[in-house]
Amino acid sequence: MKTVPLLFRRIPWSQVLPLFALAFFSGGCDRSPEPETLQGYVEGEFLYIASPLSGALETLSVERGGEVVIGDPLFTLESGAETAARQLAKQRLAEGRARLEDAKKGSRPPEISALEAQLHQRHDALTYSESELKRLMNLTGTGAISDQDVDRAKLLRDQDKQRVAQIEAELKTATLGSREDQITEAVANVGALEAALEKADWDLSQKRQIAPRAGRIFDVLYRPGDWVAAGKPVVALLPPDQIKVRAYLPEPRLGSIQPGDPVLLHIDGIEEVFSGKISFLSPQAEFTPPVIYSRQTRSKLVFLLEAVFPPETAVRLQPGQPVELTLLP
Repeated sequence: MKTVPLLFRRIPWSQVLPLFALAFFSGGCDRSPEPETLQGYVEGEFLYIASPLSGALETLSVERGGEVVIGDPLFTLESGAETAARQLAKQRLAEGRARLEDAKKGSRPPEISALEAQLHQRHDALTYSESELKRLMNLTGTGAISDQDVDRAKLLRDQDKQRVAQIEAELKTATLGSREDQITEAVANVGALEAALEKADWDLSQKRQIAPRAGRIFDVLYRPGDWVAAGKPVVALLPPDQIKVRAYLPEPRLGSIQPGDPVLLHIDGIEEVFSGKISFLSPQAEFTPPVIYSRQTRSKLVFLLEAVFPPETAVRLQPGQPVELTLLP
């Protein structure tokens, strides 16, 4: 009897279907789930410290790789022109304030004393002219004087009254000071000079820059003696809270991950594992960057993920350093 090879034997469908099902499910099981560990790298967001004014770099108080705290001096630019401008603004303000005080006051004491002496003389003259007019009026009708003498005495008495009134008005004006509109102008002038002094103070302060945050001096871009243009950074500062790890999350894992979830950080050469949390998850998909070497995520859409770590961990990370992130369930 001839033997038929197994390859050409007919197998009943009752036996074939379980084999297809097993092959189907086995193929599905071969699709390994997306890895829990993601390839990533360290990213730093730098603070570039610059002065809004230009000048030669006079002093540099930090070096690359050093650590600073808030308020530490970073650098100073040459400030001769700003110092002179501030001194000039200060002197002009003092002059303006003196003019304002002078405008509020009346005439000087010697001038007031002179007016008071003139007023005393006019009062004496008025007293004499009134007594003389009274005497002549008593002699009227006796024939000893004429009507013209009486009229002349009345005119002299009236002139003395007017002179007394004039001196009294001048004395009152002398004690009042300048007019209201002149005082208002002087006040406005003082305000403008104060603003000019504040501007000069600000210009001078901008020639000396201090650390706005604590962190590491990542780079120094100029050296003493170099000319620094306005707005050009001299120091690149990297605060610990602005050091983060970037990785790319496969699309199938997107629904199970959200900001705030914990992660573990693995660094080459360090056995210790560091804990952190996801701070950002991009809402927009992109293709896997060529710097991320992973067979599982190759040619697939991924979502940018950022994770942050405590300052004591962040200071141990270097921008551009490759790391691994483990996503915790």
